[in-house]
Amino acid sequence: MHGRIRTWGPGALVLLPTVLLLGYFVYGLIAWSFNTSLTDRHTARKGPADYVGLENYTNLFGEERFLNSLKNLGVLTVAFIVGTLIFGLLWALLLEKGVPGESVFRSVFLFPMAISMIASGVVWGWLLNPSQGDEARGLNRLFSILQLNFLENSWWTAGSRWTTMMSIALPAVWQLSGYIMALFLAGFRGIPPELREAARVDGASEFKLYRHVLFPQLSPIALSALIILGHMSLKLFDLIYAITGPNQFRTEVPSIYMWNTLLRSDQAKAAAIAIVMLAVVAVLVIPYVAYTVRQESNE
Repeated sequence: MHGRIRTWGPGALVLLPTVLLLGYFVYGLIAWSFNTSLTDRHTARKGPADYVGLENYTNLFGEERFLNSLKNLGVLTVAFIVGTLIFGLLWALLLEKGVPGESVFRSVFLFPMAISMIASGVVWGWLLNPSQGDEARGLNRLFSILQLNFLENSWWTAGSRWTTMMSIALPAVWQLSGYIMALFLAGFRGIPPELREAARVDGASEFKLYRHVLFPQLSPIALSALIILGHMSLKLFDLIYAITGPNQFRTEVPSIYMWNTLLRSDQAKAAAIAIVMLAVVAVLVIPYVAYTVRQESNE
């Protein structure tokens, strides 16, 4: 018994502060938020809160503004994931073929990751200025100078939900495509050269080599990228806030709505929105974690 304590005791003491901080600031605050979401604390002036059960959640899913934010989030997530995966894979393919100056291109593609979302949002907010004609600014001004007036766009201020949210997804795709490129490029470089040689000896064309040999090897990386991007899209706040501001119904997502609700001191409703977002993230992440654990146990 004493031997076991001497074995794991020092490690437990090292981990104890992290476990306590994580327990309080993550799981403790999640529990506090869930508890608040079950109360009627809708104003800072109210005294002790009473429990109302799931009433806040029922009201949320019957509210047009919240449903609109969920639809916006769904479109944003699809546009963000698809765009980022396409550009990330394309850049990885180009670099995997061994272009001259590969280190320079890698740095250029990865550079946007070093920029904070809020700074990126400020710049893209100017680039996506909806003014057109003589008053054009940003990308619209560039199109006007190049005599490509047909490309001038109202961006996120007009059009369908898809047009609006794809405009918002564009800066996020630009910022995260380099990260996905790095994941896929590492996957390509991790494939043994023997597999390539064996496929070529068997007469496989370059297309069939990638289609039947290389791409299947990247499926775990693609799954990881899908989960990471989906998780990140659900929490996009600062980028949208910097581009459109906090009060744009057309671009509002649950995180923005939660912020606006909290500013009105409606703690119960804001907590309910936060728990719904947590549940959506859990739906994405928990199956992936279970799959990963199962794969590791099988190995």
